[in-house]
Amino acid sequence: SKKLKPMVKVIDYQLRKTDEGTVFCTLTVQGGVEIVQSQNSGNFYATAKKANMSCTFNEETCKMLIGQELPGSIHKVECEPYDYVVPSTAEVIQLTHKHVYSPTDETPSFAKNIFSEFLKPSKNGALQPA
Repeated sequence: SKKLKPMVKVIDYQLRKTDEGTVFCTLTVQGGVEIVQSQNSGNFYATAKKANMSCTFNEETCKMLIGQELPGSIHKVECEPYDYVVPSTAEVIQLTHKHVYSPTDETPSFAKNIFSEFLKPSKNGALQPA
């Protein structure tokens, strides 16, 4: 049987600003539904991995891309510890992983170093370019 190519969907975009003040857009992509077991309660729940990726598009183009499917997958990779603000509770937690997009079903070889080399967390927990 033919194996289906993995797909992600563009679900949102953000305007970001570099330390120098240059504004650019990132696309938020989401993978398919996954069933995960809670380490605390043992209960199962549905979730989907999300990742942000830089793009060369303007805001208008990003708006039009919402809902578009792209080939690829999202992978959890280890990274240097960083503080993250949980949006629903404003609690600050420390994470040692992030999700990255790959145009294939395999974890990109650069993924283990991308956090420390290219991205740093800002004070509000959002990833900003270094």
